[in-house]
Amino acid sequence: MLCYAEVLTLAMSHASPSEARLGEKFERLVQIMARLRSPEGCPWDRRQTFDTIKPYLLEETYEVLDAIDARDWRSLAEELGDLMLQVVFFAQMAAEEGLFTIADCLDAINDKLVRRHPHVFGDATARTAEEVKQRWDVIKAQENRARGAASLLDGVSRAQPALAEATQISRKVASVGFDWANVDEVLEKLREEVEELGCARQEGRAEKLEEEIGDILFVVANIARHLHVDPEQALRRTNAKFRERFAYVEQQLRERGKKLEEASLEEMEALWQEAKSR
Repeated sequence: MLCYAEVLTLAMSHASPSEARLGEKFERLVQIMARLRSPEGCPWDRRQTFDTIKPYLLEETYEVLDAIDARDWRSLAEELGDLMLQVVFFAQMAAEEGLFTIADCLDAINDKLVRRHPHVFGDATARTAEEVKQRWDVIKAQENRARGAASLLDGVSRAQPALAEATQISRKVASVGFDWANVDEVLEKLREEVEELGCARQEGRAEKLEEEIGDILFVVANIARHLHVDPEQALRRTNAKFRERFAYVEQQLRERGKKLEEASLEEMEALWQEAKSR
């Protein structure tokens, strides 16, 4: 297998002049961030910590997703730049505390990509995307064991949105055979969980209702996985669709001189059906 230095040399030998300048542009971003954090820099930037910047990282991530959904490529380029800034910001703060530098981040991801693609940079073979994914998971599991991970699920972040966490958990356990045989079995499990929710409603205990709703959402995440659908993206698209249709209802009511509170449910439902048929 090629080492990182050999891969980098190979890549740079095929780089165009404009591509070769990418390193200079990235270095400029790093230098700008260091200047902002310097004693002579920006008071706001100097005041930030790992914890205060976390919300911005999440915000920029979702703005990237919104730009992709809208197929707004100009905005996507800008939002990806904003997201890249968050990475450089975190790395600069870490460098100031002697933890690591942006160079360590780049080395880590470059080495990982080479290590987990032995069919590209080594002698292994992988003819389909599914084979590549399986090999990736095997190599990742080996790395986790080498680091002393106690559980298969230790690598799944608890800080991410719950639906995304559920999807990753189900993928992890499915990779070792802990899974339903097919989507029909998962749909049967969904029916079972809905019945349990009905029983929980009769009991009327909030804690039990929360538990059963959670079970249903977890099963839905597994249905999506079996059907090769990203549940987070599916829900985002549904949210966007709902926003668009409800905006139509609001617009039509305004044109009729009515407020939402003044409209009947039947009137709003009729407008909703109009929005669906448009």
